[in-house]
Amino acid sequence: MLSSYLAHLAVERGLSANTLASYRRDLRRYVEHLRSRGLETFAQVAEADVVAFLAALREGDEDHPALVASSAARAVSAVRGLHRFAVREGVAGHDPAHEVRPPRQLRRLPKAISVAEVERLIAACGPDDSPLALRNRALLEVLYGTGARISEAVGLAVDDVPTGPARDRDGDHGHEQDQVRLRGKGGRTRVVPLGRFARQALDAYLVRARPRLAAHGRGTPALFLNARGGRLTRQGAWEVLQAAAERAGLSGVSPHMLRHSFATHLLDGGADVRVVQELLGHASVTTTQVYTLVTVDKLREVYAAAHPRALH
Repeated sequence: MLSSYLAHLAVERGLSANTLASYRRDLRRYVEHLRSRGLETFAQVAEADVVAFLAALREGDEDHPALVASSAARAVSAVRGLHRFAVREGVAGHDPAHEVRPPRQLRRLPKAISVAEVERLIAACGPDDSPLALRNRALLEVLYGTGARISEAVGLAVDDVPTGPARDRDGDHGHEQDQVRLRGKGGRTRVVPLGRFARQALDAYLVRARPRLAAHGRGTPALFLNARGGRLTRQGAWEVLQAAAERAGLSGVSPHMLRHSFATHLLDGGADVRVVQELLGHASVTTTQVYTLVTVDKLREVYAAAHPRALH
C-alpha cells in the first residue's frame, strides 16, 4: 500500500525526489508506529492512533529526536494523504486522519540582504574572465535576477535560455531573449523575465566560458557546468555562493536568501504581490504574502523617520 501511494505521488503528483524521500521516511515511521500499537491494516486505524503519532513526533524517543513544527507538519500531511489514498483505493472505509491538523508553525519572516550587499556578492566572483569566474557570475545573476530556486537554476538547459540578438532600445525585437524557462515544484514550468545584468552575464558565460568547460566533458545540455564539463550540482552551486559570500564579507547567505531578496526588493519597488507570486512560482498567494510583512516593517521605519507627527 505504501509503495503504491509513493508511486502515485511520483507519477500523478510529480513530486520531486527530495520530497518523495522525506515522505517515504515519514510514512515508514508511521507504519512502525501503527504496528507498535498492534494495528496491521489501515481499516483498523482510529483518529486516536494518528493523534498519538503526532504526539510522538513532537516528543521524540530513543530512536528519533523530537521534530520541530514544520517537520512534524510535513509528516502529518503525508499521513493524511496516505489515508485519503487508502479510502479512494477501497483499502479502508473511513479516513481517521481527516480531522487531525498539523501543528501550527511560527511564522518566520524571510531574511533578505540589501541591494548593495547583492552587488558586493556578485562582484566577489572576481573581475577576471576565467571560465569558472564567468560561470559563477552568471549563476549568481540568474539566482538573484529571476528568484529561481537553486534546484531550478542547476536544472536549466541551454535551450531554456534562448540566444540571439538582444532587444533594441524600443523593445521591438528579441522579446524571447529576455526570459528564462524554469521548472519548479510539481513539474510546473514558468517563464520569468531576464534582466539586463543577468542577460549580459549569461551571454559572456555562454560565449567565452561554457564551450571551454564543455570540452572537458562528454556532452550535456545543462546550462551550468562544473570544471569537468558535467552538470553543476546543487552542492556545487552552494559552494560557489559560499565562496563569494566569504570574499564579500557576508555571513549566513544562502541560495534561498537570494530568492527572498529578489521578492523583497520587487515589493519594495512597488511590484504587486500577485506578480511576485507568479515570478516565484508559488501555487498560492498566501505563501507570497509573508514577504509583505517585511516591506510593511520598512514602511513603518520610513513613516517614523519622515512624518512630523510620527514621534511618540
